[in-house]
Amino acid sequence: MSHIPVLIHDLAVILFSAGIITIIFKWLKQPVVLGYIVAGLFAGPYICGSSWIGDEQNIKIWGDIGVIFLLFALGLEFSFRKLLNVGVSALTGALTIVIGMMTMGYLTGQLLGWNNMNSLFLGGMLSMSSTTIVFKALDDLGLRNQYFSKLVFGILIVEDLFAVLLMVILSTLAVRNEFEGVELLSSVIKLGAYLLFWFVGGIFVIPTFLKKVKKYLNDETLLVVSLGFCLGMVILAVQAGFSAALGAFIMGSILAETLEAERIESLVKPVKDLFGAIFFVSVGMMIDPSMLANYWLPILLITVVVMVGQISFSSFGVLLSGQPLKTAVQCGFSLAQIGEFAFIIASLGVSLKVTAPFLYPIVVAVSVITTFLTPYTIKLSLPAFQFIDSKLSLKTKHFLDKYSSGVNSFTRKSTWNLLIKSLVEIVMIYGVITVLIVIIYMKYVPELMNSFLPREVAKFLSVIIILLIISPFLRAIMMKKNHSEEFNELWGDNRYNRAPLVGLILIRILLCLGCVMSIIANVYNLTLGLLFASGAAIIVFFITSKQIKKQSITLERRFLRNLRARQVESNKKSPIKEHFAKSLLARDLHLSDFEVARNSESVGKRLKELDLKNKTGVSIVKIIRGDMQINIPGGEEHLFPFDKIIVAGTDSQLDSFKNYVEKANNESINNISYQNDITLEQFVVDDESFFVGKSILQSGIRDKACCLVIGVERNSKSIMNPASSFTFQEGDIVMVAGERSKLERLFNEIEDKNENKIPQWVIK
Repeated sequence: MSHIPVLIHDLAVILFSAGIITIIFKWLKQPVVLGYIVAGLFAGPYICGSSWIGDEQNIKIWGDIGVIFLLFALGLEFSFRKLLNVGVSALTGALTIVIGMMTMGYLTGQLLGWNNMNSLFLGGMLSMSSTTIVFKALDDLGLRNQYFSKLVFGILIVEDLFAVLLMVILSTLAVRNEFEGVELLSSVIKLGAYLLFWFVGGIFVIPTFLKKVKKYLNDETLLVVSLGFCLGMVILAVQAGFSAALGAFIMGSILAETLEAERIESLVKPVKDLFGAIFFVSVGMMIDPSMLANYWLPILLITVVVMVGQISFSSFGVLLSGQPLKTAVQCGFSLAQIGEFAFIIASLGVSLKVTAPFLYPIVVAVSVITTFLTPYTIKLSLPAFQFIDSKLSLKTKHFLDKYSSGVNSFTRKSTWNLLIKSLVEIVMIYGVITVLIVIIYMKYVPELMNSFLPREVAKFLSVIIILLIISPFLRAIMMKKNHSEEFNELWGDNRYNRAPLVGLILIRILLCLGCVMSIIANVYNLTLGLLFASGAAIIVFFITSKQIKKQSITLERRFLRNLRARQVESNKKSPIKEHFAKSLLARDLHLSDFEVARNSESVGKRLKELDLKNKTGVSIVKIIRGDMQINIPGGEEHLFPFDKIIVAGTDSQLDSFKNYVEKANNESINNISYQNDITLEQFVVDDESFFVGKSILQSGIRDKACCLVIGVERNSKSIMNPASSFTFQEGDIVMVAGERSKLERLFNEIEDKNENKIPQWVIK
């Protein structure tokens, strides 16, 4: 009992110092994280001469708890669905940054004369930018709606996953204290299998559970249940040989896919803020200012390495992925800092006792400096781009424009590629689940059954039960995609395709046969022939059983329903379809909306009178009026109070539109990420087209066909939101937005070469 007051005393010191210092930092308009670190400096043993803390071990306890809830909250913001949607640009950028900064960090450590372990951990700390700091800086600067910000957030999502992987790799290297390729590869594979198993299992079970008990989940109960799930996964992760932080992150990412995700996130936020503050204060308490004075040169050098390296590798990675130079530079200057994961990796090194005492405070000091400079580096991105652009030759600019246009152009994947990719995903996912279920089952269940059943009966039942449990997964491996559109197309397209297709089926059947035979062989000592015959009979039963087929389909549908539930619900509430918004983003166009104020000068005016196209460059995509939605409104459409207008434009056009709106009615606009029933298509103007030599106004695409010309690609250059006087030329690739039914009508008319090549809507 005497230990409890000391623990509470230490918590009081941490929170009191954090509260006072962070108020000052808020007043100074500086990041709160820096305030926590400074509070830790004052509460620690170095500034005031003696520590206010009764027991330094308490700081480690509170810090460990802080890491768990910090990673849980990051997992809630992470979401594996977001990871799947980040795209090639974010993945390429993040991979380039991690590899580049890991290498630079290691070489910097070696240059400073540090040993291999310190250098490796330094590389890991320098390879992760700060999600919290970047998010806040872009928000404060009003840049979160711009395209490069979306790409930055995508890169940060991928970096979060890399950080989790790095923690496992560095832990393995620290324990072994040497580089062993086989052991490292084994750890990575084990991590991948663990993530996949718990993610799939979690998505299958947890959303269903929350849905069943939803009527009992008030805020208090949901918070307790969520934190219980978090700590339960922490226990499982530790027992599997991973860190507690990894378990918390996984459970957060699972809950991020549920319908209750936003509610859980809002409920957990105060808990995350509390324990996050405790963690960052504990970080500050470990910093010895005198040590910082002694190591000012490494701090300065590493700060320069972070700034130059992050900007260079981020920009290069984004540019390599096919993005324009401007976007690449903006991304690079936004990621020029290190943050939360640097502290967590540093704490890992300290807890494993493999890093020198000076490394932790050095990295914290570098993080403080780069965090402080982040808003300024983001502001410098445009001047930096203009400077770089002015120094490039016309040949280089043309190459970069052509490269980004070529990478982002639409390409049709071959049917073989689509089929093989799907089969590989199926075999990997269901295979990993099957193997882990078998491992867990065979480790615990047979021994338990032996305790209350005769040995032979226990052996027989254990084999039967495990085979029934994994049967839906094995059947999915063998039978899925055998009647898919791709499979049927290849089968009917060419008779030479049939042998490889049959071969793919046989390979999957043999994999499952091997799995069944290994389970039987683990229990019974049979001859190879009898073992093969038994396995083959079981496989035939799996394939022909209607009950197993039904169970397999039911399991898959439940998983997909749970995985997509949040997205489906989000689309219902949103006026913009996700794929349409993504199509716009890929062309550097974005969607924004504003509400017409009751006293706005725009009320009662026709869109033709407002002439927003010529004034701001944006195009009006939709007007939402109560439950009514007017898609691609014509010039005669009037505006009414509280109408919501959705517009499309580039960053500069939206800025101009924002200024226009604020001037008109003092209302701000917010970015919208989705759309309900508008899509984006494109067509090519050929030499026989009606459109050759016609302006957009003369074509009737907007006024007669009720569609909108979003952009035109001409000679590898993109012309976004062209004026109504813009004239079409042969070879133009025209991007058109509109309701699907109207687009279909438009394209049917374009493809019809009769009626003197004049589209029906123009004739009418």
